[in-house]
Amino acid sequence: MLSRVAGLVRDVALARFIGAGDAADAFFVAFKIPNFFRRLFAEGAFAQAFVPVLAEYRQKGGKAAARALNDRVAGALGGVLLLVTLFGVICAPIVAGIFAFGWWWDGSEREKFDLATDMLQITFPYLMLISLAGFTGAILNSFDRFAIPALTPVMLNLVLIGAATVATSWFDPQVLALAWGVFVAGVVQLLFQLPFLAREGLLPRPKWDWNHRGVRKILRLMGPAIFGVSVTQISLVMDTLLASFLPSGSVSWLYFSDRLTELPLGVFGVAVATVILPSLSRQHTDGDPRRFRHTLDWALRSVTLISLPASVALVVLAEPLLTTLFQYGQMEPRDMQMAAWSLRAYAMGLLAFMLIKVLAPGYFARQDTYTPVRFGLIAISAKMVLSLLFVIPLNYYLKLGHMGLALATACQAAINAWLLYKGLRRDDVYKPEAGWSVYLLRLIVANLAMVSVLLGALYFWSEWGEWGWYGRAWRMATVVSAGGATYLLVLAVSGLRPRHFRPSS
Repeated sequence: MLSRVAGLVRDVALARFIGAGDAADAFFVAFKIPNFFRRLFAEGAFAQAFVPVLAEYRQKGGKAAARALNDRVAGALGGVLLLVTLFGVICAPIVAGIFAFGWWWDGSEREKFDLATDMLQITFPYLMLISLAGFTGAILNSFDRFAIPALTPVMLNLVLIGAATVATSWFDPQVLALAWGVFVAGVVQLLFQLPFLAREGLLPRPKWDWNHRGVRKILRLMGPAIFGVSVTQISLVMDTLLASFLPSGSVSWLYFSDRLTELPLGVFGVAVATVILPSLSRQHTDGDPRRFRHTLDWALRSVTLISLPASVALVVLAEPLLTTLFQYGQMEPRDMQMAAWSLRAYAMGLLAFMLIKVLAPGYFARQDTYTPVRFGLIAISAKMVLSLLFVIPLNYYLKLGHMGLALATACQAAINAWLLYKGLRRDDVYKPEAGWSVYLLRLIVANLAMVSVLLGALYFWSEWGEWGWYGRAWRMATVVSAGGATYLLVLAVSGLRPRHFRPSS
């Protein structure tokens, strides 16, 4: 929660100081590229393979075996990251050209392309720093130390807030301050976790040993995951590539709408997924399918409880929320209107986004990285087709091509979540526990009551752009509080209690 709230404050600062114009688009591309590769080396393919193997070594060989594995993984991962980072910095124009070909192709956009390239040379080392921070965080998570890795992203947000509010006056163009802020944030995030690793006796001492059995097993498990993540990233490249041909501001509109969708996903969906992966891995190693199924069922009930009202609220309150948070300084009312369309599209996929987070560990914990990749390929293939089907007509007729990209992403998530769920059912790994029909009925009724309250509030308060920040803030706080209270009250009246989410004995 602290991380996501700080991230929200960061995005408010970015909106105020760089808006949604050419400089903002260039920065978001330069920031997106190292994050693109991070999914391979940090919380993506690497983490999916590393955490179950580390859990196995810890269960069977104790802390000494886990430390030996950590040392060798640190050496292998660090060496690969160094080579990739050097390539990215030296070949920044080529890398930027892949992600923003439209800017390179269009002569009138070359200045924006050159700015993105310059910033990419500054931001690309963030890949190495944040991936190593992800590695150290995965070690802590595997030993049930969740707070420090969860708190680490706060450092990125605090540094970028400082860069946006203080350091912009030191640079020309000012947006370069944000690029340097990304680099500094990577250093801070990595250094922040090391003392806690040392205190637990888990600080890795990198050793170059590719023949270690655990390293080879992680590489073998990473193979399908890397392929799957690579295809996913190709899909994201396609999004950025298509956005570079859309009207100026499209990249920024997608960024700000995506950030609001990421708020509930990061606060709750990612948190639940982070906690259950080590638990599921140990339960699988111990041969306890009953607890394994119950853990998955608990996770599905938990994310559904949050994702449904969050999705509905984002659809109903899209423009007022964006206006309240971001329409200051360089941000124009039209930017909020355009971002609201993509936010509504993203929000329709929020439930699916969360379901993927908790269903995929059901495979990774069993060291099955192939099946989620196969399902992901199917979903991504559908998304690539849907992107073209949505973007071209929406951009031509309504100038809402960016909404088409968001809508295709939501459809991809829905397809992926359904395939993951059906796969777990087919393999008899998961079976819904009793009470789901009544539970879903309660959620539907509570959401309908919440929507009526939100729509009633918007009927009386409709001119959000005319109020200052204070007027917007207290009204939005009132609307959100009233909607949330209604939701919880109806659930309580319907008989839902906290005990329904407690683990069974």
